[in-house]
Amino acid sequence: MRTILIAEDETRISDFLRRGLTAEGYGCTSRIDGAEALAEVQTGSYSLILLDIGLPSLDGFEVLRRLRLTDSTTPVIMLTARHSVQDTVLSLDSGANDFLAKPFKFEELLARVRVRLKDTAQASNAPLRRGSLTLDLKTRRAQVGDQTVDLSAREFALAEEFLSHPDEVLSREQILSRVWGYDFDPGSNVVEVYVGYLRSKFGPECIETVRGMGYRLR
Repeated sequence: MRTILIAEDETRISDFLRRGLTAEGYGCTSRIDGAEALAEVQTGSYSLILLDIGLPSLDGFEVLRRLRLTDSTTPVIMLTARHSVQDTVLSLDSGANDFLAKPFKFEELLARVRVRLKDTAQASNAPLRRGSLTLDLKTRRAQVGDQTVDLSAREFALAEEFLSHPDEVLSREQILSRVWGYDFDPGSNVVEVYVGYLRSKFGPECIETVRGMGYRLR
């Protein structure tokens, strides 16, 4: 599943984008502060960032500048209530991939998101491998050794998340946000259930439970 970080301090807009993008099948995480957004994108793996210019703590320009200093190539679409040519030029010169002025139609934003994600998909569609496990992102097939394993769409998305972060401990909250795209009831055991599904198909030792922290692909 493609995951999108929404860095927007207006809750009304952030919630609107999150609901719309989730309905389109994307996983979404929201942050309302520039420093928090920068920290989040540096610790997670996001397919795209929607970055508002007018963020508290660090504005969007500074977040983007620091992000590009890390050699990150994650596509960024800048969002702003400003309409000046200067802001557009500064955004693009700072490393933004696109620029969208508010107010905007959700359909236009969605089209721009699809274009940017298509660009990155064409640039990187190599299979993910870890030990005997292989995920082919083009054909959406999984293999353990020479054996093909049938996965549901959600199981594949969860497996992709683990193989994209080998040896990294993923918290339950990170998994919910990136794979499901919205928050479940705190009492929900959906992550545990799907980790169990993958263990039954990949082998019981493939995913390690790190007590009090989350899960890690072994």
